[in-house]
Amino acid sequence: MKREFVPEHLNVAEFAQAGGQLSGSQPLARFERLAAEAVESTDGLQVEWHAQGEERNDAGGRAQPWMHLQASAQVPLTCQRCLAPVRTHIEADRWFRFVADEATAAALDEELEEDVLVASRDFDVLTLVEDELLMELPITPRHEVCPQDVPLSVQDPDFDSAEKERDNPFAALAKLRSGKPE
Repeated sequence: MKREFVPEHLNVAEFAQAGGQLSGSQPLARFERLAAEAVESTDGLQVEWHAQGEERNDAGGRAQPWMHLQASAQVPLTCQRCLAPVRTHIEADRWFRFVADEATAAALDEELEEDVLVASRDFDVLTLVEDELLMELPITPRHEVCPQDVPLSVQDPDFDSAEKERDNPFAALAKLRSGKPE
């Protein structure tokens, strides 16, 4: 009999031991923190994800649970050149090693390249998917080619006219010094 796993309440050890696989496609709006980054409607946008468990032996020969997670989404962000919306493709592809407790995870996380998490009998894979995609958001999203011309002037046209209208303060001082009325 094939074991059924639920992504919101995953027993990590059983999932790895069984070599379990989970995948799905959920609306972007279901991932509230990720959807909050969108600058326009997320209707019709999906988050695609796939998780696969496996056991690997550590240096002592003990089986440790691992999970390979892949996720991707299109998120409408603001182009930092033209300030128009740009649909940005983000994806995550990571391996996670699971350990028994927070202290072990903290110690190993410092010395290992892979991500280390605490194994749980009630692990939420979809929260992990959202966390990983949030970390993949670009700092400065941009179009390859902006759909509209980008103004390259950093100066306001009214700036020069305001400078011309203002009196020179040294000319005013010179008039005071000479005692000549205006």
